[in-house]
Amino acid sequence: MKIMKPALTPALQRFLKYAGVGFGTFCFDLLLLALFVEVLHFTVYIATPLCFAIAASINYVLSRLHVFRGTERSWHAGYGYFLLAAGSGALLSTSGVALLVLIFHLHYLVARILVAGFVGMLTYLINLRFNFRVMGTHS
Repeated sequence: MKIMKPALTPALQRFLKYAGVGFGTFCFDLLLLALFVEVLHFTVYIATPLCFAIAASINYVLSRLHVFRGTERSWHAGYGYFLLAAGSGALLSTSGVALLVLIFHLHYLVARILVAGFVGMLTYLINLRFNFRVMGTHS
């Protein structure tokens, strides 16, 4: 009896690569956040967007090299648009973390994890469609 493996479409393969890159840089973001808050004594409201920006920059390089290879956008322009999307993500992340910490009294790391999925999906769609303009193409 032959076992059938489910076929991964190119679009799903790209998304899974993005999710892998995103998960790795998100873990790095959380480590930085804990370091900045617990060791360096930054406030959560300063540390969250700062760590997000550092991790987003690393995410850009890895995504550019491994996820959105078919783009014709230059590295500098792509990074600018990526930072714009990441900046929006940082505002959403910071606002979401602040809301969950101040209103619902969640630990800042739990709050950051809860907000991450929403922000990650939104920035993926923005980058796929508007920044790298590779929606529907696969390389």
